[in-house]
Amino acid sequence: MNSINIYADVPLVVNNQKVLISYGIEFSIFSPTNTGLKKSILDATGSVRTHFELENFHFYYQQKQGIENKITKSAYLLTSDKTIDSIMSLYRPTTKKGDPRMWFKHLKDIANPDDYIAVIIKDDNAYLINLSQINLEDNDNKNVINQFLSSYKSSKNSISEELLSKLKVLAKAPFPSQRRGDTGIGYTLETLLGIEANNSKKPDYYGIELKAGRGNKTRTTIFAQVADWSISPCKRSADILERYGYKRDDNFKLYCTISSQRINSQGLHFKINLNEDQLEEWHNDKDLVAIWPGNLLRRRLKEKHTETFWIEANSLIINGIEHFQLRTVTHTKSPIMSQLIPLLSAGVITMDHLIKRDGKTNKVSEKGPLFKLNKRDLDLLFPLPHTYILA
Repeated sequence: MNSINIYADVPLVVNNQKVLISYGIEFSIFSPTNTGLKKSILDATGSVRTHFELENFHFYYQQKQGIENKITKSAYLLTSDKTIDSIMSLYRPTTKKGDPRMWFKHLKDIANPDDYIAVIIKDDNAYLINLSQINLEDNDNKNVINQFLSSYKSSKNSISEELLSKLKVLAKAPFPSQRRGDTGIGYTLETLLGIEANNSKKPDYYGIELKAGRGNKTRTTIFAQVADWSISPCKRSADILERYGYKRDDNFKLYCTISSQRINSQGLHFKINLNEDQLEEWHNDKDLVAIWPGNLLRRRLKEKHTETFWIEANSLIINGIEHFQLRTVTHTKSPIMSQLIPLLSAGVITMDHLIKRDGKTNKVSEKGPLFKLNKRDLDLLFPLPHTYILA
């Protein structure tokens, strides 16, 4: 199977992925090679294995090697006009260290080499859709795939309606900031909504996370999460600062963005280790800096963004005091957990270090690491984002 950048320049495939995400569907993608189709064998890559584990569908690490330990499950190949009954095989051969394998009976009937195939798990069955040969934006109600997708539509939440109503009231006029600095908008909004300030990582308003920002900033923080220091070469943020930071005025800092697509000016960048299901920070491709297990990141995303209001406000100075005028709110629900690592791999999600050692106190502080996403890409991670104009 090919190593996939699912955000490659294939507009039909990308649009089809967005449709799946809009329905709130967990999925993974594989692309069969010509050799794979001829030999009826596919590698179960890291993203596929992670997806199966998220769905409690199959755990390759628990499976012994050898054909006698092969597991079969029901599978269905979906086209626009029919459902093809299939059988899925999951196994680990005795050769090549038992690298996880899979195969779907009749796959050759719906797939060509290098097509992008989505796997969806429902009721412990696998459903396959060829994203390279179908347009999921087709609204034909008789379409077999559309009928399948419709079962995933989500319902409304009464608490979100209540919160939206309160924000519309606050948006009627600018209100003064109750705190200076970057956190002013968030603190002020939470205070006006009756939310007590705390350091909890849990969502803010009866299970709904509030993400408020000034103006039209493109990148927004989705969560903060330090590395797993127990398995990382660097054992704390201060270690990273000492090795890769720089002098700035009286302080020593490491303020930079980390991406899987490029090495930054400090020599830092991400690598995705799919075999171990982990995000790794490296220095100049030579030194491993820190490790984030995939499960840690997915758990953090899930606990933070089961439901989120992404609020934009304009900053105004009135009589020398900063005021905020609420403008829009984008409502998202239930992130598609299986897409987190692929988005990090594609550089769609990045991370900011904000580490500083104070020149006067010698105290080290870390505001992150902050994992960020461009607001225009929310629909790659969250199903059915809906934006409301507040004022």
